[in-house]
Amino acid sequence: MTAIAPPSTGRRQPGPTPAPAGLRRLLPRERAAEGAWVLPASAGVMALAAIVYLVNLTVSGFANVFYSGAAWAASQSWTAWFMGSVDPANFITVDKPPLATMVMGLSVRLFGLSSASILLPPALMGVATVALVMATVRRTFGAPASIIAGLVTALTPAAVLIFRYNNPDALLTLLFAGGAYALVRALETDRLRWLALAGVLTGLAFETKLLQGFLVLPAFAITYAVAGRGSWRRRLAGLAVAAVSVAAASAWWVIPMTLLPASARAFVGGSSDGTALNLVLGYDGLARVLGGSAGGGQGNGANFSGVPGILRLFNSELGGQIGWFLPLSVVGLVAGLVARARAPRTDLARAAFQMWGLWLAVNAVVYSLMSGTIHSYYVVSMAPAIGALVGGGVVALWRARERYSWAGVLLGLAMVGSAGVALTLLDRTPSFAPGLGLVVLAVTALTVPALALRAAPPLHGLQVAAAGLGLAMLLAGPMAYAIDTMQTAHSGGDPSAGPTASDAFADPGGQIAQLGTMPAGGPSGNASFGGGMGGSGGSSLNADTLAYLEANQGSAAWLLAVSDSNTAGQIELSTGRAVMSTGGFTGSDNALSLAQLQAYVASGRLRFIQVGGRGGGPGGNNASSDIASWVQSACAAVSVNGTSTSIYDCATVAAASAS
Repeated sequence: MTAIAPPSTGRRQPGPTPAPAGLRRLLPRERAAEGAWVLPASAGVMALAAIVYLVNLTVSGFANVFYSGAAWAASQSWTAWFMGSVDPANFITVDKPPLATMVMGLSVRLFGLSSASILLPPALMGVATVALVMATVRRTFGAPASIIAGLVTALTPAAVLIFRYNNPDALLTLLFAGGAYALVRALETDRLRWLALAGVLTGLAFETKLLQGFLVLPAFAITYAVAGRGSWRRRLAGLAVAAVSVAAASAWWVIPMTLLPASARAFVGGSSDGTALNLVLGYDGLARVLGGSAGGGQGNGANFSGVPGILRLFNSELGGQIGWFLPLSVVGLVAGLVARARAPRTDLARAAFQMWGLWLAVNAVVYSLMSGTIHSYYVVSMAPAIGALVGGGVVALWRARERYSWAGVLLGLAMVGSAGVALTLLDRTPSFAPGLGLVVLAVTALTVPALALRAAPPLHGLQVAAAGLGLAMLLAGPMAYAIDTMQTAHSGGDPSAGPTASDAFADPGGQIAQLGTMPAGGPSGNASFGGGMGGSGGSSLNADTLAYLEANQGSAAWLLAVSDSNTAGQIELSTGRAVMSTGGFTGSDNALSLAQLQAYVASGRLRFIQVGGRGGGPGGNNASSDIASWVQSACAAVSVNGTSTSIYDCATVAAASAS
């Protein structure tokens, strides 16, 4: 596939300047003649992605301390690294598989604990994601489409946020993009090793965010079944190979963390029985989609993204994160499928449209209708599909203009539709980039007459300029969001890109924003640590209290027991000491019974316990009141410099047990 060129006039048209010989060896054979412009243009997109994801990266400090604390723990203990433990003494894990924290843990182990060592891996994952999207699109739709796809993917607001943040969604999106590239290579070469790689990467996506990692499976499986080479038996055999690969790559953490006896592993955070299988079926599985306690796990009905419905992706919580190019991507999908309707079954371009379209459709339906927990940044997994469909669709409509004038009209109207979405999204934040939405809509509308003209050599330059100007206008809003996101410190469990929409989901008292908050510059001796969203207690620990605990920890395995993992992560990052999270992320996991706590205290492994905090105190479950009552009656309240705290010292209980 070659670069966009004017239609033939009967005279021989000069071909594009060939790529340098060294570059031609690196390109697919049919791409080698695309022109010398391809390499610098692709490099420019990659440079833009690197700038957006890397510049001012440490403004958010440790960002989500829930995962930063686990990454620090992973750097201190290989057992914690494998299990995904919140602390290096391995009491409880995060509520996800450990693959993302494994990567960050290795970075911390190599470069030491810092904001940069935590946030650099997600940023590099973002650059790699853009590169994979461009490579995949180039093989199927050509170089012009790959440049457009790279720009759209790189500047999608949710992508700018997540690739500058330490949530697992950065790795999830990278694995999705890698799986798409491997699938296209499998279709292109008919080699099962590429199909197996697509399966492995999808399985690893499962080990990153569990069932969310399977959202691309329908797209990959159906596309290969329809467009794979060979007989139906050959394709069934290929699907069997892929299924085995998915299963193997999905099992390496879930099975051990389900089968190991409780005494040999950490309690799996978010589960009701401490096993990974329960987490898959409950809190991070069916409960995410259906809400409540579906699947038998912990209840999971928090909703951070508005009311479920078919227009949810355009609401004030999700619209600014992902909605900018949705109209153009849908039109691009239809245009691409129509343009390749008469192509052979194995046509690579049509297969790519099918894959990206199914990817987008499945993700869009799930995120629009799920009634369980959905954060606005989840939609980052749609960015590669939207970018690819915009790139492929724009080029398909552009080329169709040579035969059908309506194709140019449709392209222009689709761009105006996305400009209208941009106006709506920007109007929700009138003090942010005032007037930008009107400019985007007006200038984009002015390009429609030029695009509506039948393709002709005298007008080629004007039409190229019009298409380029229209796309640039559509990127203006996401770029403004990107700049805002680069300058803003984000923290906690529910970050979002760009400005806050005026009718966004309410956060009474700023409680959600407090989830795992951290000073923008990282940990500090003056930071306060407490119970996240409050709960019953939520007492803070100042520098003097932390110093007292460090000085008196002795041989105990944990510096302190607190109710939730956000508080534990904050203290760990500040002190470099293991902290027991008795209730996991929500503070309500059934991870600790009164008898277990008494055993830890009697053995001397735990001395100090904080009562109160998110989830209601130690244990974080129905037994927490019994635990709190026992701690308050059996242990001594701690005062530091004459000031009472929410901490109790159980050293006398341990001494009595020893005697």
